[in-house]
Amino acid sequence: MDFTKDELSLIGIYNAGSRKETIAALIEIQQYLEDDEADLRELTDNAVNKLEKISDEQFELLDLIPDFDE
Repeated sequence: MDFTKDELSLIGIYNAGSRKETIAALIEIQQYLEDDEADLRELTDNAVNKLEKISDEQFELLDLIPDFDE
């Protein structure tokens, strides 16, 4: 599964230690998003959808530390 840099950054910020807990955290934050934050809602939706399609083992292999040099 290919994640965008933005998706990986978002997942890294809300990483709760496991794939399932991170999905729950991302879903939870959506309730706080305002109407004008449609881009962030879409990004969160995309990240959750992709996380639901990978295994826990694949989640553990994700590089969630941003590379600020790029």
